[in-house]
Amino acid sequence: MAKLGIIRHGVTDWNDQYRAQGHTDIPLNAEGRRQAQLLSNRIGSEQWHVIYSSDLSRALETAAIIGEANSIEIRVDERLREMDCGQIEGTTEQERVDRWGYGWSKLDLGIESQQSIVNRGRQCLADLADRHSNQNILVVSHGAFLSFTLRRLLSHIDITENLSNTSVTLLHSGQPWWDCSLYNCTKHLSAL
Repeated sequence: MAKLGIIRHGVTDWNDQYRAQGHTDIPLNAEGRRQAQLLSNRIGSEQWHVIYSSDLSRALETAAIIGEANSIEIRVDERLREMDCGQIEGTTEQERVDRWGYGWSKLDLGIESQQSIVNRGRQCLADLADRHSNQNILVVSHGAFLSFTLRRLLSHIDITENLSNTSVTLLHSGQPWWDCSLYNCTKHLSAL
């Protein structure tokens, strides 16, 4: 049985401004790098075999900070990318309302469907668990992608809390469903 440590990337300026990031390649800010370093310190006392990361720089830099400090190999998997936010990328909620009205979320603005995200996420995590059975793998990805995927994988568990930046969630592969022994843990950030 594989153990997956699911990590949301460190914070960015657009996170702080509540802007939809999607596929736009926004880097970590200073706080995000500090969060990743604190997470790296936490990971140092645990055994992890490999890190898989989204190809977007905010996730890849988070993975690099963890991997370099702990001598863990990093591999990129584009399936771990954030959802494609289409025309709303770079906008705040108020900007969306100003541009398209209060019903903006019902319009076809090129936003990737939840089902597409879930299909991509489930397949990716299943492939990684199969490829690394009996190993511990870290997966660094994005808020919406992870939230939609985890809610479907863990439908037998009540998880309504949004994932925090650099939070750790532990999944264990198995049949008939995945188990979760830790959800959205940010104890390493208490040093902030």
